[in-house]
This record gives sequence, C-alpha cells and structure tokens, in this order.
Amino acid sequence: MEPNSDRRFDPNIATQLLLDIAHEQSVEELLQKFIRTLMARNQLNLACIQVWLADQGDLCTVCPHRQSCPDRTRCLHLVAGEGKSFSQDKTGGQHFFAPNTRMPLGMGLVGQVAVTRQRLTLNGLDTRPAELSELDWEKEQIQGFTGSPITFKGEVLGVCAGFTRATIPEEARLWGQIFADHIGAAIANARAFEEIRRLKSQLEQQNAYLQEEVVEAKAFGDLVGQSAALRQIVSQIDLVAPTDASVLILGDTGTGKELVAHEIHRRSRRKDKPLVRVNCASIPKDLYESEFFGHAKGAFTGAIKDRAGRFEAAEGGTLFLDEIGEVPLELQGKLLRALQEKNYERVGEDRTRHADVRIVAATNRDLKKEVAAGRFREDLYYRLHVFPIHVTKLKERKDDIPLLAKYFVDLSVKELRCAPPRLTRAAIACLENYDWPGNIRELRNVIERAVILACGGPLHFDLPVTDSAPGPTVPKPAREDGPDREILTEAEMQRRERENLLAALDKTGWKIKGPDGVAELLGVKPTTLLQRMKKWGLKRPET
Repeated sequence: MEPNSDRRFDPNIATQLLLDIAHEQSVEELLQKFIRTLMARNQLNLACIQVWLADQGDLCTVCPHRQSCPDRTRCLHLVAGEGKSFSQDKTGGQHFFAPNTRMPLGMGLVGQVAVTRQRLTLNGLDTRPAELSELDWEKEQIQGFTGSPITFKGEVLGVCAGFTRATIPEEARLWGQIFADHIGAAIANARAFEEIRRLKSQLEQQNAYLQEEVVEAKAFGDLVGQSAALRQIVSQIDLVAPTDASVLILGDTGTGKELVAHEIHRRSRRKDKPLVRVNCASIPKDLYESEFFGHAKGAFTGAIKDRAGRFEAAEGGTLFLDEIGEVPLELQGKLLRALQEKNYERVGEDRTRHADVRIVAATNRDLKKEVAAGRFREDLYYRLHVFPIHVTKLKERKDDIPLLAKYFVDLSVKELRCAPPRLTRAAIACLENYDWPGNIRELRNVIERAVILACGGPLHFDLPVTDSAPGPTVPKPAREDGPDREILTEAEMQRRERENLLAALDKTGWKIKGPDGVAELLGVKPTTLLQRMKKWGLKRPET
C-alpha cells in the first residue's frame, strides 16, 4: 500500500479541475484530463476511477454479461479509466480500463447508479464483499465506492465511479456529484464541438465531390430531348425516385449515366441532402476501404488525422457509385455488408456507424458476365440490380440531336464567353449523319470546338458520314430501282450542281453569307461557294 500522505480532500484542486475540463472540445480529451488529474493528486487513496457512458449495445454476442442483460439495445460503455493495481501479474491481474468493457444497465454498483439516477456511496466494502462484483476487492483492498450519475438536461449520459482503499469522507461525496454534473455539461459541450467538426469535415468532403461533379458534368447536358428512348428513361426515373430502392444504371461510356443519377436524387425525398459521387475506377486499390468508409488517425502510414469516408459524407442523401464494376473483389463483401446492414466501421476504428444512404450505381460493363467470370460477387450484383435503368446510345436517339445541339451551343457560348454562332439546318444534318461512338460526351466536345472556330458565324462540323447513319432531313427525290435507273456523267452532275446553286442564289436574292444566305442553306463555307460561282461563271444580274 502507498505510504500515508495528506489525503484530505482539497476543494481548491477540485474547482480548478472543473475549470480546466470546461474548455475541452473533445470528449476523449476532457475525460482523460479529468481522470489523470484526480489520479495524480489521489487525495482519496483511489484504487481506480472510471467513466462509463450510455450507448447502444454493440458487443452483445461476445459480452460476458449477455445472458443476464435485461436490454441489449443499450448499455454502459467503459470509455475512460485509470488505476493503480496491487497485482503484479499482468495477465491475471485487475484491469481497471479495457476499451471494450460493457455493463448492462441495472447490473452491479455502476449499473444501479445509471438506472436509479441517484448518487451512491458505500464504505466498509471489505466487510461485505458481495456488493462489489466489479473488482477483485480482496486483492485490491477495496474499502469504498462512490458513483454519481452523469446527466445533462434530464438525460443520463453515464456514470462516474471511483473505488478507494480508504473510507470516503463526507465532503468528497458531495463533490462527486458536482464533478458528475460538470462532466455532463462538458460532455454535451464537447460533443457539440465534435459534431461541428464532423459537419465541417463532411461539408469539405461534399464540396470536393461537387467540384469533381462540376468537371464531369461539363461533358453532359441535362436530360434534354423528346425521343421515345428518353421518355422511357424519364418514366423509369419517376417510378423509382420516390423510393429508397437501389438503382443500377447501365449504358456505354458517355451516354449520360451521371445525369440519370442526378435526376433520381433530385426527384427523391433525399433531394435536400447531399449527392456524393464515387468514381470507383479512379481509386487506388489500397485506398478503397478508406475512401468508402473513412479512417481513424494512425490507422496506416499517412493517416495523420481522422477522415470521413463517402458513406459518411452522403449521410441522409444519395451515394452514387460510378463504374461499380471496378471495385476489387476482396472489398465487395464489405461493400455488400454496408448496403445490407446499413453499418460500417472506419479503417482502424472499432466503433460501428450507421449509414442512412440511398445507393445508385452505374457501370458500362456486363455485370452478368463479370459474375460468371468470378470477378464480381453474385450477391452484390443482385443487391444492386433491384431496379435497372438502361441508358441508350446517342445513335439510337438521334431525334434528340437538334435539341441537344442547341442546348450545348448555348452552354458553350456561356462557359467559353464566345460570340453566339448560328446552328444551321445543314449543320444539324451533319450531326445526324454521324454515328457518335463517344455518345453525348463526344457531341458536347465536338460542339464546343465548333463554337470556338465559328467566331460568331455559322457552325461547321467536319465529321465522317457512316453507312448506318440516316441521311439529311431534307427530302430526297425518289430513286429508281433496277438496272435501268439513270446514271449521270461527270458533266451532267456538274450541270445539275450548277443549276442547284443558281436556284439557291435566286431564292436568297444572291445573299452569299450570313443568316439565310446561300452558304448556310447549302452547308458550305462562303469561300468555297465563291470559288464555285467563279468556276461556273455565275454573276449577280444587274438590276
């Protein structure tokens, strides 16, 4: 036993301690400061001091008290503790603080304090050991126990408990409750600061993701168009958006899967919460788990601080898992658990967190083939494939090209600060004659380049015409079939081209360029038109 020193309780030290912990902005730090200070002073010949906080039942399957626990939804968690044990046996001696220790409400001295909400002080425990089930009373020579409920605004947050090797004086009993009351307020204050930091971190994450979204969304428009294919997609979005069902968006690269995800979120009950996108194809293999679930400080080399993952950033909103087929097979099980059980843990942290997120995934892969090849989990596939939406290729919805082109022209003028060009019928026909292997993303880029080159004039697109593409929208004369159809000589073709040009000149009043000019009508450059007029000797008649 320690030599007898001045064990009288000093209120001045207690007062200073209360002032010190009131400024702490971390629950862990304030509790550690409180316990370290009391144990360093050790005015009451303390064997140990502990702080228990009420929280949800999380270790029920391995808890030694599970058989006698009256309510497994909530229990006391030992969150801080320190003591001086007489036991020299480190393996069998008394452990005053083990982070995973749980105590059912109402069980033992600590559990009784939490349930009754009354301060409890006992002396002479060496004569009635049955009351002290928490510690090895005989080996540790425990004589006194004091426990005070930690409360804040009528809610019991936990219990502050102390075990002594001496009789507890009356003045110390009163200060025990004063400590507990101040700790309750300090915990509430620190939790508020922690929530502010969490929300700030979440907001920073969301802003970073939104910046990514802005870069990606520049390659798309809104859901623009009137084709039957697009109306079918919008109809599916209207059906599934109000629910919380998982959605799997299928389609080639550049078809606008991101915009479909945006529309699902915008039309859902979660529209006021964040939409967070994860580009699964851009995450390094070793960082997938940290990117999804976050990590605790020190979890691995380079983890210099706690970091929220994308699940936490999307709390209450929608998590868009783009290119879901790129997730490594070894992580798919953890992802499936998060989707099914709505729970996850940060890397390097034991605390289980709840995930209130709606999952929307997208891929350009055939996931059925990936499952058959053993590269994608079948159970994860079916978990995601609750409501599939297939986004069609641009070449299958060419009716939307005129509207998309007009939208992208206006968007490019605004973003690039260029002079507004003219989108002619000939230019639209050129766009409709192309096969668009890059889909809407390619259309966006082609139009942006043409707007820059147009310098406020008519738009021109140098695109190859594909065999599968339909012809221009202008009506064509019927062509005779069979071996007797008319075959034109080079001279006859040039004669007809000259007559067509002359007809266009007469129709436009010999206006060469500008809106409704011959160059715009025929879809050629004004310089090319002037060369042809000179070649064929066409001059404006004198009036």
